[in-house]
Formats: sequence, C-alpha cells, structure tokens
Amino acid sequence: MRNALSRLPIAWPALLLACCLVLLSSCGGGSSHHPPGAATGSLAVAINGLPAGVAGAVTLSGPGAYSKLLTASATLTDLAPGAYALNAASVAQGTGTLAPTPVTQQVQVNAGATASASVSYAATAPLALALQEVASGLDAPIFLIAPPGDSRLFMVERPGRIRVLQNGNLLATPFLDIGTLTSTSGERGLLSLAFHPQYASNGYFFIYYTNLAGDIVIERRQVSAGNANVADPLSALTILTIAHPTFSNHYGGLLSFGPDGYLYAGTGDGGSAGDPPGNAQNTNVLLGKLLRLDVNASSVAQPYAIPPGNPFAGTAGARGEIWAYGLRNPWRYAFDVPAQLLYIADVGQASWEEVDVRPVGQAGNNYGWNIMEGAHCYNSSSCSQAGLVLPAIEYGHDAAGGCSITGGYVYRGTALPELAGQYLYSDYCSGWLKSFSYGNGTASAVTDWGITNVGNILSFGQDAQNELYMLSGTGKVYRIVRK
Repeated sequence: MRNALSRLPIAWPALLLACCLVLLSSCGGGSSHHPPGAATGSLAVAINGLPAGVAGAVTLSGPGAYSKLLTASATLTDLAPGAYALNAASVAQGTGTLAPTPVTQQVQVNAGATASASVSYAATAPLALALQEVASGLDAPIFLIAPPGDSRLFMVERPGRIRVLQNGNLLATPFLDIGTLTSTSGERGLLSLAFHPQYASNGYFFIYYTNLAGDIVIERRQVSAGNANVADPLSALTILTIAHPTFSNHYGGLLSFGPDGYLYAGTGDGGSAGDPPGNAQNTNVLLGKLLRLDVNASSVAQPYAIPPGNPFAGTAGARGEIWAYGLRNPWRYAFDVPAQLLYIADVGQASWEEVDVRPVGQAGNNYGWNIMEGAHCYNSSSCSQAGLVLPAIEYGHDAAGGCSITGGYVYRGTALPELAGQYLYSDYCSGWLKSFSYGNGTASAVTDWGITNVGNILSFGQDAQNELYMLSGTGKVYRIVRK
C-alpha cells in the first residue's frame, strides 16, 4: 500500500494527460447521435398559407426511425444524411378545410448542406353535410346507441322494442320487447337505453320507460347468456319508479352514464302548461330534474345509492337523487368528455327553445324553469334571476325556428374533422340540422347545415366510433356524413 501511494504523484499527471486527450478527441460540436462537423445536414421546411392561429400537420420521417411533427415553418439541424419523407395532412379551419400541396414529397439531406422543402395550404370547399339512410321501417325510432367498442347499433322504438342493426342488416328479432308494459298515449313509451360502461363483461343495460299507469320506470336488465342479440327476459330489476300523475306529457326520458361512472336521468316537469304543481323548482320531487344515481352495486334490497357530491344528499325536505333542477322537458342531454361539459336541450313552453352548457362536475344548477323560458321571464310578476343558469343559446318559435328542440351531441368522430367540438341539434317540427361551438362560456358559429325534408326529428344517436345519427318520425335512421 505504501509503495502504491508513493507512486501516485508520478501516475497522476499521466492519467490527467490521457483524460485530456480523450476529451479533446471528442470536441468539435455536432449531435451526440451523429458524427461531428460536416457529417450532418439540415433541412429548411416552409409551411405556407396558414391563417394566424391555425397549425399545420406535416410529418417528417427519415433514417434511424426519425420522426417529427411540424406545425409551422422550421429549420431542422443535425440530421443524419439520407432520404426524408414529408407527409402533410389537411387541417380544419372553422367549418372548412385547408388542404396541403404536395401531400407527400421526398427530399435528400446531404452532409454539410441545407436542403429545402415547402408545403402550401389552401382552402377547399367548406364542409357540407348530408344524411345517409342506414335503416328504415322502424316504429317511432326514438333513440340510438351502441355498447362501448361494439359495431352494432341498438335502436329504441317508442312502442317498447329495441332493434339491432348488425352489419347493415336490421335483425328481425328484437333485442327487447316490453310492449305489454308500456303505452304510447301522449308522450309515453320506451324512451331510451344506456349500456353499463362494463357491459362487455357484466351484460347490464338500463331502460327508461313509462308504465301503464303513466309513471316513469328506470330498470336494469341483462343480455342473455347464449345470444348477444337478445336480452334475458327474466333479468329485470327496478331501479326507480317516479310518480307522474295527471298529465301524459313531459317525461324527459334520457338515461346516460356520465364520465364519473354514475347513471344520469333527465325527467320532465310532469306536464301541462306552465308546470302547475311547480315541480321543476321543488327539490322534494324528482320531476323536472337531472338525477344522478350509483347503480354499480344494484340489488333488490338496494337498487341504487346516492353518489357522493349530490348537492341535496342529507338535506331535509330535498331528494338526494337530484343533481340539477329547474328543467321543463329535457329532450336529450349529452356529456362532452374531452371538454368536460354537459349540454342540456330543454323544450320550451310557447316561445323559446334552449341549450344549457355547464361543466360536467358542477352540481346543484338551477336551469330556471318555470321562472324563465329560455333567457326570458316566463312569469313577469316573479322573475328574479338570482342563482339561475341562463341558456348558452336559444331560438324562438317563428316560421324558421320550429317548435320543440331535439338535442344532439358534440361531434367527436373522425370522419368529419371540421366538425370536431361542435354541438349538433335539431327541431321536432322544422327538421333542420344546426350546430354551434362553445368556448370560454360563450356559444358561437351557429351554422345551419341545409338539411331538409326528413320528417319530424325524434332524436339523435351516437355509435361506438362517436359518429352521429338522426332519427326521423318517418321510421328512418340516418347517419350524418360528408356531402
């Protein structure tokens, strides 16, 4: 040990010199992935024609699995020499499209030099929509849905049947037929269907219908063990029955699982003009409300539980099932999960139709009925708007406006990228198709898509790929497509 230490002063300079030589040999710049100096090249990519605030979509790929997305002009350095491919995609601008030229191109990058390439964007014809018929001969098709990840379409007929469209064919045998349990008097019938998020493993689905007494019934059922296109007729479990006396209209009717995994139900105010009993503003009744239920452990003994966060849970004189109130007849609501927004289309009395938009997790909202109709006082003698949610958008009952809103969905499919983020809706009487965008608390870009002559629009539907459908009183179902 002492001999080794005694040699340290002699060995240390030699070691230091060797390290310096190694360091010097690695100097000279360049990328850590490529040889130094002139061994790499550069590429200047010009992306032209994009309006301010619109990003391009140009992908550069090359040697060594190199890949980079460019959204604006850029000069890329330290590139390995070789052949590179530029692939440009169209981008949306409002309801139109900006298309690239060229779509694909090859460019050679040489060591010590800067190559160049350019992509120019230009507007194409604005998006135009059309309706493509996918099914006909249905009896009052009032809802359409698909199980998660499933290519089939399940279409609800108001007289009590659920039909299956598989590979473009309408199956003769209904998935479910409860025609003996309901009637179509007034606005009654089988009104909607919701598949449990884990339907693929548990087979549970939920239906919303009116019984022969006119009361609202929310029921859980299960698919049969031996046939995925037929429900088990003996699997019914009643989740909730809501008394709906006196009138045969304003049932609401939509069931939907929210992004929080709970079951939501939109109920009407009980019917007639002006909500005579005052149900919508009464938090001790379940009519005129948006309900939120935990049905993930339903049993005969406890069909549902009150989820944490429900605003009236534990409040004396109020029902814990209520999530929001002040609704007249919510004819479809929709969760836009990417934006975390809830859209509610509420049918008006005699003058105004409305769409309300609020954050998904916001509990206890009062949407104003029967104090307000749309953004207008319904009863001018008592019109305090304090604490009320006013509509994001409304339209009147004039010749062009219609009579009764039919709410749809925010488009999140892939076939129509120009439509992404827009909420689509219609009117029962006029049958048009319109959309608007919503951001920063404001609705904008209301667009009429020129759809006509398709009959009374009963509802919208959404498949597992988030493409949208319109359901007509003529018994036909249409997919919304590019014209």
